[in-house]
Amino acid sequence: FQSFQNLGEEKNFVFLSKKIEPSSVLETAPLLDGVKKELARNKFSGPTFTESYCWPPVTSGYDIIAISHQGNDPLLYIPPVLTLLQLKSTSQALPNTNGPLALILCPGWKKAQVVFDLLKRYGRCCRHLYPMLIILGQNKEAASQVEIRGCEVVVTTPYNLLRLLEHHAWLLCRLCHLVLDEIEVLFSDTTEQVFTILDCYKKAAAQPQGNLPHQIIAVGTQWNKHITPLMKEFMRDPYVVITVVEEAAIFGNVQQVVQPCSNKTAELLKILDFTQRNLQKVLVFADSVPEVEMIHKVLKSNSVVSLKKHKESRCNAKCVLDQWRRMHNSGTPAVLVLTDDCLPSLGITDATCVIHFSFPSPEVLGQRLQSTADSFCSVMKDSSVDQEHTKAKSIILLTGSSSCHAPGVLRYLKHAEAEIPEELYDLTAKVLESEQDEKLSRPLCTSLKTFGICRNRTLCPDRHQINSSIDMAQNIADEMIETPERVTILPLLIVHATNYFGRIVKKQKDQYTALAKEMSDYFKIPGRRIPVNAVEKSVFYGLWEGAICHRVQVVETPAKEEENICKVTVKYIDEGRTSQVNSDQLLHLPVRFQSLPPQAVEIIVCRVKPIDNEVKWNPKVTDHIDYKIKGKLHHAKVVHTLGKTVWVDPMVGVTSLPGMKLWINEYNIRSEILSTGLGTDNPEHVAEIQKLCRQMPILDHAENMEQDTAVLEEASDPQDTPMQENSAESCNTAASPPSGKPSLVSVFENNPLNELPFSCHPHIKWFQDNVTVTLKVQILRAADSKCKFSKEKVAFSAYSEGKFYVADLDLYQSIIAEKSKCVIKDTEAVVLLVKEKKGMWCKLLKNKNVHVSLDFEHWEESEDERPFTVG
Repeated sequence: FQSFQNLGEEKNFVFLSKKIEPSSVLETAPLLDGVKKELARNKFSGPTFTESYCWPPVTSGYDIIAISHQGNDPLLYIPPVLTLLQLKSTSQALPNTNGPLALILCPGWKKAQVVFDLLKRYGRCCRHLYPMLIILGQNKEAASQVEIRGCEVVVTTPYNLLRLLEHHAWLLCRLCHLVLDEIEVLFSDTTEQVFTILDCYKKAAAQPQGNLPHQIIAVGTQWNKHITPLMKEFMRDPYVVITVVEEAAIFGNVQQVVQPCSNKTAELLKILDFTQRNLQKVLVFADSVPEVEMIHKVLKSNSVVSLKKHKESRCNAKCVLDQWRRMHNSGTPAVLVLTDDCLPSLGITDATCVIHFSFPSPEVLGQRLQSTADSFCSVMKDSSVDQEHTKAKSIILLTGSSSCHAPGVLRYLKHAEAEIPEELYDLTAKVLESEQDEKLSRPLCTSLKTFGICRNRTLCPDRHQINSSIDMAQNIADEMIETPERVTILPLLIVHATNYFGRIVKKQKDQYTALAKEMSDYFKIPGRRIPVNAVEKSVFYGLWEGAICHRVQVVETPAKEEENICKVTVKYIDEGRTSQVNSDQLLHLPVRFQSLPPQAVEIIVCRVKPIDNEVKWNPKVTDHIDYKIKGKLHHAKVVHTLGKTVWVDPMVGVTSLPGMKLWINEYNIRSEILSTGLGTDNPEHVAEIQKLCRQMPILDHAENMEQDTAVLEEASDPQDTPMQENSAESCNTAASPPSGKPSLVSVFENNPLNELPFSCHPHIKWFQDNVTVTLKVQILRAADSKCKFSKEKVAFSAYSEGKFYVADLDLYQSIIAEKSKCVIKDTEAVVLLVKEKKGMWCKLLKNKNVHVSLDFEHWEESEDERPFTVG
């Protein structure tokens, strides 16, 4: 059963497994009056389209699956669940024991907190609700000490509930309503835990507890393959409400096919030849009017009867639709070629095959799939009914030049469990690489720095590779870290449990301490506090607060100053925090107070992360660490630095003994976090940071790459670098090239000061045939290797046995970059270059390179070949 509703000018799609009368007005919604009043008092503007279909079955006590773009909104279920909890019939049938009536499972502590806050807000009208938010650590005593008395609703996560059940096996004995919030996240991140909980609920429901109602409510934004066993094994004839077309297509068993091809027109004719043997209604989607005309002409010339529709067509939508119906009714396959903008006016929902001649975006894919809605099947994939049902089919024609939407379409096809060809993976990889290049001006990903990993690089807006122009724009001065084995750190801003900003304090004659005293003495005299007339961005100013003067830098000013005094955002350059202040508070800062570089550094504690695969620290941990460490001296070992960020392990709080040169270690921050039970070991952290920093730093954007390459060639030119006798490699021993310009071949080693190691040129042997050139790069156990091909250039780099190797080769003749490849072996890297024009090359490189020679073991010289130049 499908339904379409018009709300104003917007047409909303909804797929329903069973008919539901929507309740689109709050006054007539099936909610208790008290709940309606609370919603109105909080200026609730709904019910939304999805809520209007979800609330009626939930308040009637039925099991329900709801998939919607708003599927992460708890108001899909909170108002009807509150209504159910207040029904007298429910409370009268309950056993006289402890335990909640409703349990809401959320994918993480942050979402659980949001749900709990909403329950408190909208539950004021409910008697005896007493909701509880339960977030436990891994400490066993924490779970055993939890008391659940008189509580009707528990909000928690799968991991926390299982810890609770170990000590409170009776917890589910009164449970009537189980809510699975963000079902697709629960099933993707905690599949085993969720099914364990479902088993426990099923067993509890089977106990003789009177005529207790039992209900499972699952809401989310995407379909997940585990929803099918949820429906079959744990739900009773559930309602299915899906308001996202592409997700309904998955549930409706639309067959997704990706067809790689070199010639889309030829492939289209093959497909239509097959479909014409069956009586089908086929839509062919094209990008533009000329493309529609071209396809229609090709089909006509190949005796395929078809219709066409685009914005310049003479025939209106009704005329085309009538012809479409008549063709099918007369026993002829109905083929319509059209552009996407024509689909709404046609309103087709009975197509059986959709062919994407133009590659769709995920949004456009959904619109196109709506044309097959009549054939959606509302039964399980593995049922016998489904096998008899004729599936609708969606066919994407894939070429090497398909669009930038490949990653989004690939994500959809994966969770649709479609068969995906390698060509789509390859295309996606190219697009993602290009997207990463576009993120070069973004900040380095915080999760990557803090935990060594970003769980979703595709959707993360930040950068995941080194950009030295940003990451090393300001480096920590050498004198700030005299002994990396032990530095003194003063944390002043606590971002979260393992990320702080503060200062590295020198043991003797700390420069900032002297500067702070001098500034304080200077600005104590009111006559020296001279306000700034015109505030400029990025300029250093003084800010007098209490009896302390801070150095600040303006980072943001209002677009338009309506008054003389305005709010500006400033950064405290010696602390790391930002704040908004009035512009008249900023003071002229004498030059002598600006000579000391900004002292604030970012500090990251290594080898610890949140439990339960959480991506953010629980505020309990952050608050505990904030209280413990802020403004107090610590000793730490620096394990890595990048720009003005230091990674430390360990970092311990210390106290000095009066009158003695002794320090007492009071606590270890990592151990403090672990002791809360909300943190766990992260052994790969440091190694991942080192791996990240071993990558070649990207100095500038693509427009500067030619300049960088010139610098690289200058640094590796054998005429500029004297050869070492009896050496197999030539190394640059200087930290920067002779020209003084920054080198593209900078590498970060595992040392606190980011000293640059040697950059070496590997020995290369080469041989050829008429079609290809093979390079054998002599390098042992290459790590983090990269090989980039262009028409007349090959750039190879790799890390091996503590050294960084680079070969940047200007080729004598052109190659086909797309077909060339590099294979890494244990003792060498083999690079295969495919020649643009067949034939033998007289030499490999434009300019002679002493590190490149012929591989005579593979050379077969014919009589008519002229001598070849080495290199």
